[in-house]
Amino acid sequence: MEINMNFKEELAAKAENTGAAKKNDGIKLTTNMSIVDMIKTLEPEIRKALPSVLTPERFIRMALTAVNNTPALAQCTPMSFIAALMNAAQLGLEPNTPLGQAYLIPYKNKKKDVIECQFQIGYKGMIDLVYRNDNVQTIQAHIVRANDLFEYELGLESRLRHIPAMEGRGEMMYVYALFKLTNGGYGFEVLNKESVVAHAERYSPSFEGFSPWKTDFESMAKKTAIKKVLKFAPLKTECLRAIASDETIKSVLAEDMTEIEGEYIEEDEHA
Repeated sequence: MEINMNFKEELAAKAENTGAAKKNDGIKLTTNMSIVDMIKTLEPEIRKALPSVLTPERFIRMALTAVNNTPALAQCTPMSFIAALMNAAQLGLEPNTPLGQAYLIPYKNKKKDVIECQFQIGYKGMIDLVYRNDNVQTIQAHIVRANDLFEYELGLESRLRHIPAMEGRGEMMYVYALFKLTNGGYGFEVLNKESVVAHAERYSPSFEGFSPWKTDFESMAKKTAIKKVLKFAPLKTECLRAIASDETIKSVLAEDMTEIEGEYIEEDEHA
């Protein structure tokens, strides 16, 4: 399959040609196409890129549903949306569904004066990616609340102890993530709530707009802790590349979207 096309440059060239269609690798695109039209036009390529666990029909339905449920997605630059969609497809993660595996999120890029689509991996999607590593026995993340018993110690004899209160646990204070390997190795990371909010504000331009950070803050906090602790875990290269695609914007299609370097946008106004 050959879909390594820089559509951003291609569409710019078409604009200079007053929207005339141009054929590349059997795909005909025009500048006046909506995102929905582009999804349907690129369906053969999307079909080839999908993992066996996700049918093309279901994926296309999810994509169209995402646009219907989040109208601002229809205002995104077409290729940023399609690239985010393809990223989710190749990772086998369902975007913008109650499963919470991945999200397609519109935001306003003030530098470019356009609305673009950011790809985000959800908490459950991150868990799924980690368990694709045979050497990982356990990956967990938990919220620590004000009335819980919580202790941790770093150093050569690190330890972590968390006993949730049976009732009236109180507000969130910390979040932690841990992993255990099949060979007995382990690691954990603890973050306070302020650190999580600071991360969201810096790396997720969607934080102040339509975002899973608003609808499910604690799950996204768990994902953030997992990303931190995985820096110490021996993961497959494929998994590391997949995680690196989180919170990025891409405008290029490729046979392996994780090999495309994404753009991190900070301090931009959400759509």
